Amino acid sequence: MSRFWSDIVHRLTPYVPGEQPALAHPIKLNTNENPYPPSPRVVEAIRRELGDEGETLRKYPDPTARALRATVAAHHGLRIEQVFAGNGSDEVLAHVFQALLKHDKPIRFPDITYSFYPVYAQLYGVAFDAIPLDDAFGIDVDDYRAPSGGVLLPNPNAPTGRALRLAEIEALLKANPDSPVVIDEAYVDFGAESAVKLIDRYPNMLVVQTVSKARSLAGMRVGFAFGDAALIEALTRVKDSFNSYPLDRLAQAAAIAAYEDDAWFQESCAKVVASRERLADKLKALGFEIVPSAANFVFARHPAHDAATLAASLKEKEIFVRHFKLPRIDQHLRISIGTDAECDALIDALRALIAA
Repeated sequence: MSRFWSDIVHRLTPYVPGEQPALAHPIKLNTNENPYPPSPRVVEAIRRELGDEGETLRKYPDPTARALRATVAAHHGLRIEQVFAGNGSDEVLAHVFQALLKHDKPIRFPDITYSFYPVYAQLYGVAFDAIPLDDAFGIDVDDYRAPSGGVLLPNPNAPTGRALRLAEIEALLKANPDSPVVIDEAYVDFGAESAVKLIDRYPNMLVVQTVSKARSLAGMRVGFAFGDAALIEALTRVKDSFNSYPLDRLAQAAAIAAYEDDAWFQESCAKVVASRERLADKLKALGFEIVPSAANFVFARHPAHDAATLAASLKEKEIFVRHFKLPRIDQHLRISIGTDAECDALIDALRALIAA
């Protein structure tokens, strides 16, 4: 009964994830999952970790995820103490709000962005200013120069898919030397430039990444933060006050194997990018307006057709896309990049709906 709830529970507006349809073969283009499987090395690594009878599962995993952090540090040219690992980038971001963004001044992030940001701010009592995107759904870094408790920007942004250039991020860092600047790079591998290379020059910057998208491991829940050792220590202190064992043995083994097979990763990303451009062209041919995307999705609207109606009609055909009932974007659909066959099925369905 709600009378036993804490006061904060009454005040929360929880994050709503994309629908997970309980259907045999849906065309699922609503949660930005990679349409291609992870490297075969991942499956082999999980089998090795399990052993013949799953003997290892009775033992706790490494609470520091040291082998995984060492692998990822080597991949990015960082030191192990510059890498934090958590249970998906959502958990990493939760720790960031507690460890680095809870100050006297409000933090700043875009008004149209990953909708978990205001949820975390509400949960942890972090004041924030939502800065409007420009008319083309772009982020103007000049809007983030005022003193604040910190800056949080996704690059590329979601749900729009637009990306900032590295020079713009560096200008932002130079303008905010006394505040933490967090760059959420969940989609960076599909067309944007990572800010990881700036870490050694800017001790106030933290970069957050995930294996969910480009490395096809959304089901394993592994995320990272990269930054100055002092920032990583802050996250670790919060983590060890919350859950010392956030990453299980299989997740750690899977993520290591995914990073070790760089050729598979590069090929997978290239296929998604090629499919994205192909889908964007087909949508434009149907009259859709497309926001330039550097992510594994496109953000599209049709000037003659209501987005909510299109999404509902597609769902009837067991094709799922994401629609947000929010100001400025309620006539847009966010469409994840599927296989070319899935994208073609979407186009066929849209063509029939528009013709009708």
